[in-house]
Amino acid sequence: MDSDNLKVLIGELDGLESELTSLEQTVKDYHHAYSECRKIEARCFKELHHQEYRTSQIEQSLKGIKRITEEDSNLTTEIKERVKTNRQRISEAKELLPTNNSLYLKVILGGINATLVDKEEKFQYKEQYEKFKLVVNALILVVALLDVLFSYRVIDACLHFLLVWYHCTLTIRESILIVNGSRIKGWWRALQFITGIKAGIIIVWPDGLMYDLFRKQFLYYIVYTSFLQFLQFYYQHNCLYRLRALGERYEMDITIQGFHSWMWRGLGFLIPFLYLGYAFQFYNAYTLYNLSKHQLCTEWQVAVSCFIFSVIFLGNIITTSLVVQQKFKEKMIDRIHQTLNIPKCPSVSNLLKKD
Repeated sequence: MDSDNLKVLIGELDGLESELTSLEQTVKDYHHAYSECRKIEARCFKELHHQEYRTSQIEQSLKGIKRITEEDSNLTTEIKERVKTNRQRISEAKELLPTNNSLYLKVILGGINATLVDKEEKFQYKEQYEKFKLVVNALILVVALLDVLFSYRVIDACLHFLLVWYHCTLTIRESILIVNGSRIKGWWRALQFITGIKAGIIIVWPDGLMYDLFRKQFLYYIVYTSFLQFLQFYYQHNCLYRLRALGERYEMDITIQGFHSWMWRGLGFLIPFLYLGYAFQFYNAYTLYNLSKHQLCTEWQVAVSCFIFSVIFLGNIITTSLVVQQKFKEKMIDRIHQTLNIPKCPSVSNLLKKD
């Protein structure tokens, strides 16, 4: 009986070894195909560089032609249009190829390219980013509430370390998202770095009277901003889902801090909470300013934190107010066009739609 079992095992091993031989060949084929893919990629970049160089030469040559007759003006117009078309085609081709890392990512990741070529991989990474923010914000809220209730320095330390890690990680993840097509720009991109610096400064703030006087207020601020993050996430997520379904937003657009032009329909709901958060930032700066003038204040963290909260407050309120003003102007122009029954000017419309 044991002999029969051994023969069965031998037969299974024979089958496995046959499959392993096939697997080894498949791996070799994959490696060969990958090597060929890298060669094709290098050739694409070389040809793209050639196209950009030659197109620039043609543009320079055209600028060097001073005397253009009326008969040649049509040819000049044709050349300019074709050069413009070529530039657009080159740009579209670039979007399908890996992008060089930003300087920030080069410092952190070294020579590893963070580009995700496959469309599904990009979408999955974006979804992981959204889940990461949601989960960590929930954790920050729980730890902050525990710190408010129990007031232990150990919980303080855990919260501060969590905030530093969270914001540093977000800067890296958002940099990877930008390399892969997400359009995070302007103040909202800078805000993530500034918030990370703020968290790093507070974590090295030593125990003392100044820390104790500001501690409770800062914890309430963290609780409110975590709550605000949840509001923004669910509201922005629903907005993006609807706009993507209508084909009005790009697939790699993500939920980020602040108010954006595409969130217009929920203005009355979200804006009051945002401005209350900005008022809290101003109050933090005001409190820290008064603490910096205290005769017992010796910590440099007080004045620097005051400055950072002031920058965050000004950046947030100015940027959000400009977006709101922009959308009011757009709405006003739409009403004028509807009243006069005239088509919208594309240039004005495009200008106003910029985030």
